[in-house]
Amino acid sequence: MYQADPRTRATLRWGGAIAALLIVQSLMAAAIFWALLNASHRRTMQEALAGDCRFFAQVDPAERREELREMLERDIHRERFLALFDSHGQLIDGNVARLPDVPADRPGTAVATIVPTELPGKSEDVARLTVCALPGGERLLTGFDLDDAEEALGLAGHALLLGLLPGLALAIGVGLVAGRRAARQVDTVRQLTARIVTGALDERLPVARRPDSFGLLAVHINAMLDRLQSLIIDVRGVGDDIAHQLRTPLTRLRARIERGMREAQGAAEFQQVAEAALAEIDQLLGIVAALLRIRELEDHARRSRFAPVDLARIAADACDLYHPTAEDRGITLVCEIEEGVVIEGDASLLIEALANLIDNAIKFGPPASRVVVSLRHTAGTIRIAVADEGPGIPPSDHDLVTQRFYRGRHECGGVGLGLSLVKAIAEMHGFALRFADRGSVVTLERPDPEL
Repeated sequence: MYQADPRTRATLRWGGAIAALLIVQSLMAAAIFWALLNASHRRTMQEALAGDCRFFAQVDPAERREELREMLERDIHRERFLALFDSHGQLIDGNVARLPDVPADRPGTAVATIVPTELPGKSEDVARLTVCALPGGERLLTGFDLDDAEEALGLAGHALLLGLLPGLALAIGVGLVAGRRAARQVDTVRQLTARIVTGALDERLPVARRPDSFGLLAVHINAMLDRLQSLIIDVRGVGDDIAHQLRTPLTRLRARIERGMREAQGAAEFQQVAEAALAEIDQLLGIVAALLRIRELEDHARRSRFAPVDLARIAADACDLYHPTAEDRGITLVCEIEEGVVIEGDASLLIEALANLIDNAIKFGPPASRVVVSLRHTAGTIRIAVADEGPGIPPSDHDLVTQRFYRGRHECGGVGLGLSLVKAIAEMHGFALRFADRGSVVTLERPDPEL
């Protein structure tokens, strides 16, 4: 009957598979045990029969009949067959009437029908035997009655089957329990994903204190959901920030154009309105371009263009670029650069990140002060630092200043994307962006991969 409930179907499917596996394993173990038992029984008989042949080969021919009779008398269970025959196959003594159709000195043993002489009520019997040639031309028939052996093996087989029955029941029970547990775990993931699709982004999978392999999978799924939730929150925040940041310039642009169209008296005034509108539009385009660059960097789209980059050359070029700006503000720009520091990266991105840091230091540092740009390679660490004499960023703002559109000092220009861009470039190149707790020092730091 078709089961509509997916958990029931999964339980039956997986439970049946596990139960079938355990049943096959039990049957294989029983078959191996049965084969080993038969082989051991046969080997024991063969060793005993070979021992009889060796013993009678060493006995004096005149004493063989006496030894044979003593062995038959000790066989109180009448499970042995022993007989001596002459070279013509005539019975000398023993409890077998005639030689069966088994070649003498045949390697190993054979199962044959014999005619016993000392088993009342039996005209024939089945035995495992061997016929061996003895010194003097006589032949010895030695064998075991298989009736008792087959009875013992039958009892062992019945005991094995009786032992298999609870094992099979246990296999089915374990299979269903394991299948139900696996189905419940998978169904938990299915229900979770269904709730997430409806918008419940804070849902998470339960994890035991000592997780198994599925628990570790749940940990990774929860981590993935945390990351997705964080990205979605970031996307929503970026959307809100973009709307907030673009609304003011767009409103101002519209008002300026509307007022210019209404109040402008001539071509010159219309041109001024147009130029002001173009400046506003350029600012808006700069915001969009910065956001696109940050997105490109976070997606690591430019890693394929990495090549060996001399950081000393990058730092020197950035310093040369900002020397005129620093002089205009009366700031002394000092560059302390260590040569020979080479990494894999994108030169244009690295110089853009360093230029952003130097620009911030010049912009936010006090006039007539110093800005120091340093590049050091010590103890297996590459460190680029930009320091100014300003108060620096408060520790409470360290995590905020790298967020998009955040501006800790609203009296300064900019749209709050500079440090976000620096962080994206730094992480792409394996650098960590750090801010000093005291003073105004921003550091890019990474271990040297060559060490």
